[in-house]
Amino acid sequence: MQEQQLKRTLKPRHLFMIALGGVVGTGFFLGTSQTLHQAGPGGALLAYTLGGLVMFLVMLCLGELAVAMPVSGSFQAYASKYIGPGTGFTVGIMYWFSWPPTIALDITSIAQMMKRWFPDTDSWVWIILFSSLLFIINAISARSFGESEFWFSSIKVITIILFIILGLGALFGLIPMKGHETAPMLTNYTAHGGFFPHGMIAILLTMITVNFSFQGTEMVGIAAGESDEPEKTIPRAIRQTSWRTILFYVLSIAILAGLMPWTEAGKVQSPFVWVFDQIGIPYAADIMNFVIITALFSAANAGLYSSTRIIWSLSKEGLVPKILSKVTKRGIPMISLSVTFFFSVIALLTNKYAPEKAFNWLINAAGMGAIIGWISIPLSLMFFRKRYLEEGGKLEALKFRTPLYPFVPMMALLLNVIFLFSLLLVDDLRVIFTGGSIILILCYVYYFLFLRKKQKPAID
Repeated sequence: MQEQQLKRTLKPRHLFMIALGGVVGTGFFLGTSQTLHQAGPGGALLAYTLGGLVMFLVMLCLGELAVAMPVSGSFQAYASKYIGPGTGFTVGIMYWFSWPPTIALDITSIAQMMKRWFPDTDSWVWIILFSSLLFIINAISARSFGESEFWFSSIKVITIILFIILGLGALFGLIPMKGHETAPMLTNYTAHGGFFPHGMIAILLTMITVNFSFQGTEMVGIAAGESDEPEKTIPRAIRQTSWRTILFYVLSIAILAGLMPWTEAGKVQSPFVWVFDQIGIPYAADIMNFVIITALFSAANAGLYSSTRIIWSLSKEGLVPKILSKVTKRGIPMISLSVTFFFSVIALLTNKYAPEKAFNWLINAAGMGAIIGWISIPLSLMFFRKRYLEEGGKLEALKFRTPLYPFVPMMALLLNVIFLFSLLLVDDLRVIFTGGSIILILCYVYYFLFLRKKQKPAID
């Protein structure tokens, strides 16, 4: 192994599917039911539209930074250079820390889903099998990761498109539904209390979950350091991912709200299984079981990739041991990958043997990592623009510029800060804010006590 840069082997189709696959996960296939139940049909529709808008604003900010500086550290490196090295360290550690327990939860969930088909097989067989496959895919090459994520994401996208087509047919009476003599049309939007049965405050409360469900698109910035022709592929991936993600989410929620009474939504595990079953799709539950397993593995795959690149970037800055910056001849940061995978295994063991509350606290404490990363992106852009212009840079020279500047980054920053503090409004989510705040403070204290003098420039 040697200390060198990563290789640019990711193609445009890989980059697009990495971003799209990162955001369309189990939260989409399973979590939409609870959102519909809590906010009602109009509330859920408004919440996902607003969540998609915030995601789009953040991605526009990331686009300018990623095209100007396509590095694998992405928003962590930008925060180090333009906000401050202590902030860059904190953002990187919190984002990295959020992934090992999440990967562990995904792999454990896959093992539980496999019991549908193999009820007598011990869960550890599937945990070992899928964990090994996860490591091998990431250890071969960035191209191997990109190719696998392309196909995993394709399965999810095909499922969503199929759902939208069949759902629209059922909504307007072109496809019969069980127990319905006439087409549902818009009756479920007006029944049981109407559009906003729980009022507008319910929308704010569900926005916390909705905002988290859109997170994952930031992986396009992390993958930028290994993408071919980033000045062309990144803007295209960000634009296409943003509008298609919003379209998928909003259309799917609109169809779900039309087909399923919101009073029934919280009673089913997956609304997609319910709709497919109502339409009469044979083996609907088995099909969705396969799709959800694919979504879980895809999320774990993308999480292992992105967290490995973040800790590699921290090592390049001298903020974690230098040995983590070593890469193989194929351009894989193998030691960073192994360390991240090791902590994922530790989290797996915690999930298996520690009291349930201990693992839940670990997950909750990690939950703030992604939203802190999102807050750092528009803030980094504003500092970047200020310094760029002060040093004589011309806006015309930027190959991608965030539109409607400074309105876009300011709105992205404001809305994400509101979502962050809205965690305090829900008793069950207050622990996320508390645990994440403790980790954030500890990161800053550790940096200023032990690392400040070791800091290297994040970006030349």
